Amino acid sequence: MPRQFTIASLIIVGIILGTNKIQAQNTTATTTANITLKDVISIDAGSTAIGNTVDFNYVTAADYNSDQTITKANSLKVTSTKNFNVKVKAGGANFMNGTNLIPVNVLTIKAATAAGTMGGTKSAVVLSATDQTLVSNAPLGSALTLNLDYTIPAAKSSSSDILGKPAGTYTQTVTYTATAL
Repeated sequence: MPRQFTIASLIIVGIILGTNKIQAQNTTATTTANITLKDVISIDAGSTAIGNTVDFNYVTAADYNSDQTITKANSLKVTSTKNFNVKVKAGGANFMNGTNLIPVNVLTIKAATAAGTMGGTKSAVVLSATDQTLVSNAPLGSALTLNLDYTIPAAKSSSSDILGKPAGTYTQTVTYTATAL
């Protein structure tokens, strides 16, 4: 029995010493953080050109004999990761009211005096059904705004382009396109 007691004691001591071993511990950890970028160009929500209207009303002789300008704040709000251009065009050659037509070139679109936060070279555009550059080489940025003036000059409203047309509302779409350089 003393022999069995000695063996049992040695086994117990061995177990105790075996479990009290100092184990290695990690004191640092590393991970990898990734940032994945994709080129973006977007005419953002909040642009008043999205789903909005520009209404010119000719109700008096003075209206026909003077320039009519409507300013739209935040007409375009653009986010782009690269420099960009903004182009504009009409959906067709004429404003239409049934079979009655007014040529789209009666309307001029240009940056308003307080143009907004969008840089670049701005041009006045006489509307047509062909893409024309409204802003060229605008610097990249986030939520850049462009305020626009829509003008029908008196020379157009007092000409046969508008005078003599049947009363009613003449409509045409205007499309803006932002393109990265």
